[in-house]
Amino acid sequence: MKLLFDHNLSPRLVRSLADTYPGSTHIRDIGLQTADDEAMWAYAAQHGFVIVSKDADFHQRSFVLGPPPKVIWVRLGNCRTSEIETLLRAQAPNVQAFNLDEEAAFLALG
Repeated sequence: MKLLFDHNLSPRLVRSLADTYPGSTHIRDIGLQTADDEAMWAYAAQHGFVIVSKDADFHQRSFVLGPPPKVIWVRLGNCRTSEIETLLRAQAPNVQAFNLDEEAAFLALG
């Protein structure tokens, strides 16, 4: 499963989580650093990514539009990148199950 990290998450997560989520990328690494949510949504859907964001807008979009793409909402508030890495590692089995569930559109972690 490939994750697409939003602007509000560190690009360092791509490298630090490569063993758990291979093929993941950050929005800036694909040239969409100034793109709006719609462009990011379209890119993720077309390329098989699960969006990971701290932005509630994707939460709302997932309920209105449904998957693909799927959305993971990180609900940790202000925190260190290492805390987000720890969360995503610890929740990897749940994230995998979420990804395999054809009806699931949204997963909140925090």
